[in-house]
Amino acid sequence: MFIAGYIEKPERGKDIILTEKGRISNEKFFPTLEEKRLIDQYWKNKSELRKARKKANSIIDDSTSTKAVEIDENSGDSDWKTELIDQLKKFSPGKFESFSRLLISKMGVRIDNQRGIIRSGDHSIDGFGYFQSDEFRTNRVAIQAKRFTNGSVGEPEIDRFKGVMDSFNAEYGIFITTSYFTDQAKEKAVVGNNSVTLIDGIKLASLVQKYQLRV
Repeated sequence: MFIAGYIEKPERGKDIILTEKGRISNEKFFPTLEEKRLIDQYWKNKSELRKARKKANSIIDDSTSTKAVEIDENSGDSDWKTELIDQLKKFSPGKFESFSRLLISKMGVRIDNQRGIIRSGDHSIDGFGYFQSDEFRTNRVAIQAKRFTNGSVGEPEIDRFKGVMDSFNAEYGIFITTSYFTDQAKEKAVVGNNSVTLIDGIKLASLVQKYQLRV
């Protein structure tokens, strides 16, 4: 009724107040075609909002406690992403690598459970998998995951990753971080034959939302 203009916008704990239109209108003609369109659109928007809010609820579970990161219709987009990234930064390096492999698998890469999974700090890669781009072509994908609590990922890190990608004969690379990439790192990522997809903290949070990832 508020959408159609028959009552003033309702407030919690207060009486419903009719507008001038609501006082003089004839209920026999309610709703008009235009009013019906407005009402249908209102409920459609509410339904889409509920679906988006449900999809965005992400639960991050560490070894000692469960932290729920929930998005309601009044929270800012950047607020929950910042909270989620802060939780990911508390992961151990090994756990963040496992988290990253799980996310990449949700995105369609078939993870090889034997290759590329070595403890953090070995200057290797943190995951290896295969992505089928069409009925005939399968690409080899190398994964690097860096849980940075501060600072940025620069060109040297991308350069080292590309060198290791060559040893694995990987056509593509995916570099995931809780931080961000410098402009030089972004430029280095697309140079040469083996390009690297960069996923920074903000994009990482969006992917967790998109794939409803639970760890």
